[in-house]
Amino acid sequence: MSLCPLCHSENLACFHRDKHREYKICNRCQLVSVPDAYLLTPEAEKAFYDHHQNDSRDQGYRRFLGRTWLPLRERLTSDHRGLDFGCGPGPTISVMAGEVGIAMENYDLYYFPDEQLLKQQYDFITMTEVIEHVADASALLKRLDAMMKPGTCLAIMTKRVLGEAAFANWHYKQDQTHIRFYSTATFEWIAKAFNWQLEVIDKDVVFFTKLGL
Repeated sequence: MSLCPLCHSENLACFHRDKHREYKICNRCQLVSVPDAYLLTPEAEKAFYDHHQNDSRDQGYRRFLGRTWLPLRERLTSDHRGLDFGCGPGPTISVMAGEVGIAMENYDLYYFPDEQLLKQQYDFITMTEVIEHVADASALLKRLDAMMKPGTCLAIMTKRVLGEAAFANWHYKQDQTHIRFYSTATFEWIAKAFNWQLEVIDKDVVFFTKLGL
């Protein structure tokens, strides 16, 4: 029996099916997920990412990331240290941070795989267009939580599920490396489960702040 990759509930229902894949929704946390039978191998996944042309000098890419970075930057000082989790082959947010005197590390499973970075804690963490690619949502969030101190801000950029009808024609699901889809309701479930405060910043950006004990 398949379980929800976020909350491990067995209460999954069919949400949508297209010519490529089927999609299940968890009736507990509302995560929409692709069954594991449809997941790419790590080799095929990396081959897909190798075609990405993201570059820190690309002004269009900077504007895109700015929807996450600019509201986050307002909360930071030069004393804060951050991590760009899943930075890809062309780290950019860390470059933008460095330009205003804020230090960031870069981690990526395929391109910057320094596991030592995941054993530290940070004042802020960015994860832009990453969470929808990660199969084990529960393990990912637990790992992020361990890297957060009370007051740490986790900034996530990912397009959100807006309902069944919108999902049917949604270009976002056509990317075969997009396998987990989050809605506002899912983020609300996460906030409650991890004792994080949720802020919806933009149509594809949310901030979580880890609360104290």
